[in-house]
Amino acid sequence: MNHSAEAHRLEVGDVAPDFTLPATALPGEEGPGAQQFHLHDEIATAESGVVVYFYPKAETPGCTKEACDFRDNLNSLRAAGYTVIGISADPLAKLEKFQDNHGLNFRLASDPDHEVHRAYGAWGEKNSYGRKSVGTIRSTFVADRSGKIVRAMYNVRATGHVARLRRELGIDA
Repeated sequence: MNHSAEAHRLEVGDVAPDFTLPATALPGEEGPGAQQFHLHDEIATAESGVVVYFYPKAETPGCTKEACDFRDNLNSLRAAGYTVIGISADPLAKLEKFQDNHGLNFRLASDPDHEVHRAYGAWGEKNSYGRKSVGTIRSTFVADRSGKIVRAMYNVRATGHVARLRRELGIDA
């Protein structure tokens, strides 16, 4: 295997790479258009931490399932002190439509150059149904109030992922 092509993976205890990306507004915020999502600012104001998840493409079955799962569990995540941000390479206009179409109650950020994907090890070679390709590796990270990674989950399945995350974070189902 060519290890030079492998993405650097984050591990528990690593400092979460800071980033600023254009993101959708939260429901009820003034006007459409890009907001800026600054991880450092979100960590500073979160009670427990920030859940950062990477997904391949808005409006695809798996990504829609995962986003709706986060939507349906957001109140319990917020009650436990977590902010959620979903990141994909999709343009912001597509993310706004995805958010509206599915009533998503958390921000979605656009990373078209895959810089943040790469910083988190969420961009690289993947194997899907026996076919190798390069793209987004469905991944979820939790950064605590100190900015350290407390969960680093790679190659997660869209179905059941949020329930597993809630269990690992000690949030009652």
